[in-house]
Amino acid sequence: MKKENGQMVMVPLFQSQENIAGKISIEPLQGKKIEHNGVKVELLGQIEMYFDRGNFYDFTSLVRELDVPGDIYERKTYPFEFSTVEMPYETYSGVNVRLRYVLKVTVSRNYGGSIVEYQDFMVRNYSPPPSINNSIKMEVGIEDCLHIEFEYNKSKYHLKDVIIGKIYFLLVRIKIKNMDLEIRRRESTGSGANTHVETETLAKYELMDGAPVRGESIPIRLFLSPYELTPTHRNINNKFSVKYYLNLVLVDEEDRRYFKQQEITIYRLLDS
Repeated sequence: MKKENGQMVMVPLFQSQENIAGKISIEPLQGKKIEHNGVKVELLGQIEMYFDRGNFYDFTSLVRELDVPGDIYERKTYPFEFSTVEMPYETYSGVNVRLRYVLKVTVSRNYGGSIVEYQDFMVRNYSPPPSINNSIKMEVGIEDCLHIEFEYNKSKYHLKDVIIGKIYFLLVRIKIKNMDLEIRRRESTGSGANTHVETETLAKYELMDGAPVRGESIPIRLFLSPYELTPTHRNINNKFSVKYYLNLVLVDEEDRRYFKQQEITIYRLLDS
Protein backbone atom coordinates (compact mmCIF):
# COMPACT_ATOMS: atom_id res chain seq x y z
CA MET A 1 0.00 0.00 0.00
CA LYS A 2 1.29 3.48 -0.88
CA LYS A 3 1.49 5.89 2.03
CA GLU A 4 0.88 9.63 1.67
CA ASN A 5 4.63 10.30 1.42
CA GLY A 6 4.80 7.89 -1.56
CA GLN A 7 6.49 5.12 0.43
CA MET A 8 5.27 1.55 -0.15
CA VAL A 9 4.48 -0.47 2.97
CA MET A 10 3.16 -3.99 3.58
CA VAL A 11 -0.16 -4.15 5.41
CA PRO A 12 -2.51 -7.04 6.30
CA LEU A 13 -5.20 -7.81 3.72
CA PHE A 14 -8.76 -8.91 4.56
CA GLN A 15 -12.12 -9.32 2.90
CA SER A 16 -15.61 -8.69 4.26
CA GLN A 17 -16.96 -11.15 6.86
CA GLU A 18 -13.48 -12.23 7.94
CA ASN A 19 -12.34 -12.28 11.57
CA ILE A 20 -9.80 -9.62 12.43
CA ALA A 21 -7.80 -10.81 15.39
CA GLY A 22 -4.38 -10.25 16.88
CA LYS A 23 -2.42 -9.16 19.91
CA ILE A 24 -1.54 -5.73 21.24
CA SER A 25 1.50 -5.38 23.48
CA ILE A 26 2.15 -2.41 25.77
CA GLU A 27 5.53 -2.11 27.44
CA PRO A 28 6.59 0.74 29.78
CA LEU A 29 10.09 2.17 29.54
CA GLN A 30 12.61 0.49 31.85
CA GLY A 31 11.85 1.37 35.48
CA LYS A 32 8.69 3.32 34.59
CA LYS A 33 5.01 2.52 34.91
CA ILE A 34 2.01 3.57 32.83
CA GLU A 35 -0.97 4.85 34.78
CA HIS A 36 -4.07 4.66 32.62
CA ASN A 37 -7.84 4.98 32.64
CA GLY A 38 -8.40 2.00 30.37
CA VAL A 39 -7.16 0.47 27.12
CA LYS A 40 -9.34 -0.03 24.06
CA VAL A 41 -9.01 -1.03 20.41
CA GLU A 42 -11.31 0.30 17.69
CA LEU A 43 -11.83 -0.97 14.16
CA LEU A 44 -12.72 1.96 11.91
CA GLY A 45 -13.77 2.19 8.27
CA GLN A 46 -13.35 5.80 7.17
CA ILE A 47 -13.86 8.03 4.14
CA GLU A 48 -11.78 11.20 3.82
CA MET A 49 -12.43 13.87 1.20
CA TYR A 50 -9.24 15.71 0.30
CA PHE A 51 -10.97 19.13 0.23
CA ASP A 52 -11.92 18.40 3.86
CA ARG A 53 -8.60 16.82 4.82
CA GLY A 54 -8.33 15.49 8.35
CA ASN A 55 -12.10 15.07 8.71
CA PHE A 56 -12.92 11.37 8.57
CA TYR A 57 -16.43 10.06 8.08
CA ASP A 58 -16.77 6.72 9.89
CA PHE A 59 -19.03 4.20 8.14
CA THR A 60 -17.85 1.32 10.35
CA SER A 61 -16.95 1.68 14.02
CA LEU A 62 -16.43 -1.24 16.39
CA VAL A 63 -14.77 -1.16 19.81
CA ARG A 64 -13.30 -3.68 22.26
CA GLU A 65 -12.38 -2.66 25.82
CA LEU A 66 -9.08 -4.39 26.63
CA ASP A 67 -8.31 -3.25 30.17
CA VAL A 68 -9.90 -1.49 33.13
CA PRO A 69 -8.13 1.55 34.68
CA GLY A 70 -4.89 0.64 36.47
CA ASP A 71 -1.11 0.60 36.21
CA ILE A 72 1.15 -1.30 33.79
CA TYR A 73 4.58 -2.13 35.28
CA GLU A 74 5.87 -4.56 32.65
CA ARG A 75 5.09 -5.71 29.12
CA LYS A 76 1.42 -6.66 28.89
CA THR A 77 -0.20 -8.37 25.90
CA TYR A 78 -3.90 -8.17 25.09
CA PRO A 79 -5.47 -10.54 22.57
CA PHE A 80 -8.38 -9.04 20.61
CA GLU A 81 -10.86 -10.23 18.02
CA PHE A 82 -13.53 -8.64 15.85
CA SER A 83 -15.48 -11.52 14.35
CA THR A 84 -17.14 -11.69 10.90
CA VAL A 85 -16.66 -7.98 10.32
CA GLU A 86 -18.93 -6.38 7.74
CA MET A 87 -16.58 -4.43 5.44
CA PRO A 88 -18.71 -3.76 2.37
CA TYR A 89 -16.36 -1.31 0.64
CA GLU A 90 -12.86 -1.82 -0.71
CA THR A 91 -9.87 0.24 0.34
CA TYR A 92 -9.54 3.02 -2.24
CA SER A 93 -7.09 5.87 -2.74
CA GLY A 94 -8.10 8.30 -5.46
CA VAL A 95 -7.54 11.85 -6.67
CA ASN A 96 -9.97 13.55 -4.27
CA VAL A 97 -11.02 10.85 -1.83
CA ARG A 98 -9.72 7.89 0.07
CA LEU A 99 -11.40 5.04 1.89
CA ARG A 100 -9.34 3.35 4.58
CA TYR A 101 -9.60 0.80 7.36
CA VAL A 102 -7.58 1.15 10.57
CA LEU A 103 -7.18 -0.40 13.98
CA LYS A 104 -6.84 2.36 16.59
CA VAL A 105 -5.46 1.57 20.04
CA THR A 106 -6.03 4.12 22.81
CA VAL A 107 -4.40 4.08 26.24
CA SER A 108 -6.46 6.70 28.11
CA ARG A 109 -4.58 8.92 30.57
CA ASN A 110 -5.49 11.96 32.62
CA TYR A 111 -2.21 13.80 32.26
CA GLY A 112 0.25 13.92 29.39
CA GLY A 113 -2.48 13.05 26.92
CA SER A 114 -3.71 9.65 25.82
CA ILE A 115 -1.45 7.34 23.86
CA VAL A 116 -2.93 6.54 20.43
CA GLU A 117 -1.53 4.16 17.80
CA TYR A 118 -2.90 3.27 14.35
CA GLN A 119 -2.45 0.20 12.18
CA ASP A 120 -3.72 0.33 8.61
CA PHE A 121 -5.10 -2.73 6.87
CA MET A 122 -6.57 -3.23 3.41
CA VAL A 123 -9.87 -4.72 2.29
CA ARG A 124 -10.55 -6.34 -1.07
CA ASN A 125 -13.88 -7.88 -1.95
CA TYR A 126 -14.46 -10.41 -4.69
CA SER A 127 -17.39 -10.91 -7.04
CA PRO A 128 -18.52 -14.00 -8.93
CA PRO A 129 -18.63 -13.63 -12.73
CA PRO A 130 -21.87 -11.81 -13.65
CA SER A 131 -24.73 -14.05 -14.77
CA ILE A 132 -25.65 -11.59 -17.55
CA ASN A 133 -22.85 -9.92 -19.47
CA ASN A 134 -24.12 -8.44 -22.72
CA SER A 135 -21.85 -7.31 -25.51
CA ILE A 136 -21.72 -3.62 -26.41
CA LYS A 137 -22.70 -2.76 -29.99
CA MET A 138 -22.92 0.81 -31.25
CA GLU A 139 -23.03 2.74 -34.47
CA VAL A 140 -21.56 6.22 -34.62
CA GLY A 141 -21.13 8.62 -37.43
CA ILE A 142 -21.05 12.08 -38.88
CA GLU A 143 -23.66 12.47 -41.54
CA ASP A 144 -22.33 11.70 -45.05
CA CYS A 145 -18.71 11.75 -43.76
CA LEU A 146 -18.04 8.87 -41.48
CA HIS A 147 -20.02 5.88 -40.32
CA ILE A 148 -18.52 3.21 -38.09
CA GLU A 149 -19.86 0.32 -36.09
CA PHE A 150 -18.02 -0.95 -33.05
CA GLU A 151 -18.51 -3.95 -30.86
CA TYR A 152 -16.94 -5.01 -27.53
CA ASN A 153 -17.39 -8.63 -26.47
CA LYS A 154 -18.92 -7.77 -23.08
CA SER A 155 -19.83 -4.87 -20.82
CA LYS A 156 -18.38 -6.23 -17.53
CA TYR A 157 -14.72 -7.11 -17.14
CA HIS A 158 -12.59 -8.38 -14.27
CA LEU A 159 -9.27 -6.71 -13.44
CA LYS A 160 -7.17 -9.24 -15.40
CA ASP A 161 -9.56 -9.51 -18.32
CA VAL A 162 -9.04 -8.84 -22.03
CA ILE A 163 -11.26 -6.47 -24.00
CA ILE A 164 -11.92 -8.08 -27.37
CA GLY A 165 -13.84 -6.32 -30.09
CA LYS A 166 -13.84 -4.96 -33.59
CA ILE A 167 -14.46 -1.73 -35.43
CA TYR A 168 -16.06 -1.81 -38.84
CA PHE A 169 -15.91 1.14 -41.25
CA LEU A 170 -19.15 1.47 -43.21
CA LEU A 171 -18.45 4.90 -44.72
CA VAL A 172 -15.20 6.88 -44.80
CA ARG A 173 -15.16 10.28 -46.48
CA ILE A 174 -12.73 12.05 -44.17
CA LYS A 175 -9.04 11.27 -43.97
CA ILE A 176 -8.47 9.49 -40.68
CA LYS A 177 -4.90 9.75 -39.42
CA ASN A 178 -5.05 7.41 -36.44
CA MET A 179 -7.40 5.78 -33.97
CA ASP A 180 -6.89 5.05 -30.25
CA LEU A 181 -8.82 3.27 -27.55
CA GLU A 182 -8.55 4.85 -24.09
CA ILE A 183 -9.54 3.57 -20.67
CA ARG A 184 -10.78 6.44 -18.54
CA ARG A 185 -11.56 6.55 -14.85
CA ARG A 186 -14.10 9.08 -13.65
CA GLU A 187 -14.12 9.76 -9.91
CA SER A 188 -17.01 11.86 -8.64
CA THR A 189 -17.13 13.11 -5.06
CA GLY A 190 -19.73 15.06 -3.10
CA SER A 191 -23.32 15.51 -4.19
CA GLY A 192 -25.63 18.07 -5.75
CA ALA A 193 -24.03 21.45 -6.40
CA ASN A 194 -20.88 20.30 -4.59
CA THR A 195 -20.16 17.39 -6.95
CA HIS A 196 -16.57 17.32 -8.13
CA VAL A 197 -15.60 15.10 -11.09
CA GLU A 198 -12.04 14.11 -11.92
CA THR A 199 -11.30 12.16 -15.11
CA GLU A 200 -8.00 10.35 -15.70
CA THR A 201 -6.85 8.56 -18.84
CA LEU A 202 -5.24 5.36 -17.55
CA ALA A 203 -4.48 3.66 -20.85
CA LYS A 204 -4.07 4.74 -24.43
CA TYR A 205 -3.90 1.94 -26.98
CA GLU A 206 -3.29 2.59 -30.66
CA LEU A 207 -5.74 0.62 -32.78
CA MET A 208 -4.80 1.96 -36.17
CA ASP A 209 -2.24 4.23 -37.82
CA GLY A 210 -3.20 5.42 -41.29
CA ALA A 211 -6.39 5.86 -43.28
CA PRO A 212 -9.02 3.13 -43.22
CA VAL A 213 -11.12 2.28 -46.25
CA ARG A 214 -14.78 1.38 -46.49
CA GLY A 215 -15.47 -2.21 -45.48
CA GLU A 216 -12.32 -2.45 -43.37
CA SER A 217 -12.54 -4.19 -39.98
CA ILE A 218 -10.05 -3.38 -37.21
CA PRO A 219 -9.66 -5.94 -34.37
CA ILE A 220 -9.36 -4.87 -30.72
CA ARG A 221 -7.49 -6.86 -28.10
CA LEU A 222 -6.68 -4.84 -24.98
CA PHE A 223 -5.27 -6.58 -21.88
CA LEU A 224 -6.32 -4.90 -18.61
CA SER A 225 -3.71 -6.46 -16.31
CA PRO A 226 -0.90 -3.91 -16.99
CA TYR A 227 -3.04 -1.01 -15.76
CA GLU A 228 -3.72 0.10 -12.21
CA LEU A 229 -7.48 -0.35 -12.20
CA THR A 230 -9.87 -0.76 -9.29
CA PRO A 231 -13.34 -2.25 -9.34
CA THR A 232 -16.20 0.09 -10.28
CA HIS A 233 -17.51 1.77 -7.11
CA ARG A 234 -21.10 2.99 -7.29
CA ASN A 235 -22.26 5.60 -4.80
CA ILE A 236 -20.13 4.47 -1.88
CA ASN A 237 -21.96 5.60 1.26
CA ASN A 238 -23.37 8.56 -0.72
CA LYS A 239 -19.86 10.02 -0.75
CA PHE A 240 -18.19 9.02 -4.01
CA SER A 241 -18.34 6.91 -7.17
CA VAL A 242 -15.65 5.51 -9.47
CA LYS A 243 -16.66 4.57 -13.00
CA TYR A 244 -14.72 3.33 -16.02
CA TYR A 245 -15.21 4.16 -19.69
CA LEU A 246 -13.86 2.96 -23.00
CA ASN A 247 -13.23 5.99 -25.17
CA LEU A 248 -12.75 5.50 -28.90
CA VAL A 249 -10.82 8.42 -30.40
CA LEU A 250 -10.37 9.11 -34.12
CA VAL A 251 -8.08 11.90 -35.33
CA ASP A 252 -8.27 13.26 -38.88
CA GLU A 253 -5.51 14.89 -40.89
CA GLU A 254 -6.53 18.32 -39.69
CA ASP A 255 -6.16 17.08 -36.08
CA ARG A 256 -9.88 17.18 -35.39
CA ARG A 257 -10.86 14.60 -32.82
CA TYR A 258 -13.98 12.46 -32.91
CA PHE A 259 -14.78 10.25 -29.97
CA LYS A 260 -17.37 7.93 -28.54
CA GLN A 261 -17.45 6.94 -24.89
CA GLN A 262 -19.02 3.85 -23.38
CA GLU A 263 -19.20 2.87 -19.71
CA ILE A 264 -17.95 -0.57 -18.67
CA THR A 265 -18.13 -2.25 -15.28
CA ILE A 266 -14.98 -3.58 -13.64
CA TYR A 267 -15.07 -6.16 -10.85
CA ARG A 268 -12.57 -8.20 -8.83
CA LEU A 269 -12.68 -11.90 -9.62
CA LEU A 270 -11.44 -14.24 -6.87
CA ASP A 271 -8.04 -14.83 -8.51
CA SER A 272 -7.45 -11.24 -9.64
